[in-house]
Amino acid sequence: MRKVMIYGSGISGNGAKELLEHENYEVILVDDKKAMTSIEALNHLDGLEYFIKSPGIPYNDFVLEVKKRGIKILDEIEVAYNYMLEKGYKTKLIAVTGTNGKSTTTAKISDMLNYAGYKATFAGNIGRSFSDVLLKDGELDFVVLELSSFQLENLENFKPYISMIVNMGPDHIERYHSFDEYYDTKLNIQKNQDETSYFIENIDDLETEKRKEKIKAKKVTVSKFSKADVDVKENKIYAHNKFIIETDKLSLKGIHNLENTLFMVATAEILNLDMDKVREFLMVATPLEHRTELFFSYGKLQFINDSKATNVDSTKFAIQAYKNSILICGGYDKGVDLAPLAEMIKEDIKEVYLIGLIADKIEKELKKVGYEENKIHKLENLENSLLDMKKRFTKDSNEVILLSPATSSYDQFNSFEHRGKVFKELVLKIFG
Repeated sequence: MRKVMIYGSGISGNGAKELLEHENYEVILVDDKKAMTSIEALNHLDGLEYFIKSPGIPYNDFVLEVKKRGIKILDEIEVAYNYMLEKGYKTKLIAVTGTNGKSTTTAKISDMLNYAGYKATFAGNIGRSFSDVLLKDGELDFVVLELSSFQLENLENFKPYISMIVNMGPDHIERYHSFDEYYDTKLNIQKNQDETSYFIENIDDLETEKRKEKIKAKKVTVSKFSKADVDVKENKIYAHNKFIIETDKLSLKGIHNLENTLFMVATAEILNLDMDKVREFLMVATPLEHRTELFFSYGKLQFINDSKATNVDSTKFAIQAYKNSILICGGYDKGVDLAPLAEMIKEDIKEVYLIGLIADKIEKELKKVGYEENKIHKLENLENSLLDMKKRFTKDSNEVILLSPATSSYDQFNSFEHRGKVFKELVLKIFG
């Protein structure tokens, strides 16, 4: 019997396990908290066909030992892709990565395709694993995959029909030796593409443009500011000089969502979708949960859940949208430069509540730029922060409370979804 080892029992690990067991593999599941430990697993490495590392797991001593022994390390995305080829599925894959906006772009491209009459779903770093989709849903017209840099580290054959990098900004320095290594890993999304496939190129993005010579697929360019295949002129979106829609009619608001929309339109152009249908969709598309989500009002006091903001650039978009708000930020220390965040807070934020492991570092940067000390509230967690606000604000307080953490959640929560869910529950409990 063919034998594989899966390290990590999260969404991707469990999806791969179910898929491979369905194909009669012997699967050894390793998880230091929920299954065989990595120390014990060292005794079971002989005879493995390959080793699947879950994306959230770093290259720790156990993974490096597997690599040292010459065992092939793959991602779940690669395993599912190979299964799709073996089964002869004609499903077209659309692959999306980026530092910010990839979840919205992924989900809304999938929604747009369904709106246009196709059978489509999304998977990957959002919702379900690719393996689960293939095993449960069978052959679809399209699968739209959100892929993090972690999921792009160990690809061999993976070749999407359309790939795109929404944007690239500094992130995950705790995982990579440099930002250039992080950006180069993102570029793996197109490494097997050729002239039979497409890459949607954001010409506004500096890091993408530095690497554009490495892209072998047919390029479709997008830009918010310059002339491109899909661009914006006088508050109207055009595709190859054909008018598509006025920007003020888009249901997804904000400059960041305008960028996401350009990728949707470019995808529609490549696939020759009915543009009347696309236009209708762009007027009714709804934002995803945990992304600048206005979910509750306590009289004039409004609460915005932007828990998906796991890096400084993402929080920048939220601050631009809600200037002079009261910001809750902080969490896990990813090792990135916090000076730009401090400058943004100084310019556009009325008060700030700091939470999590990184609170002291943010406070230090705020004091460096001269942010008034009485505007800084360091209360460790969400509950303490909201309880303090309940004492200070009433239904007549005309304020916006913005949770936009600017970093990951792993110090206090399982994920950004968990953080956003807890925030919403606490707001309803304390103010509801």
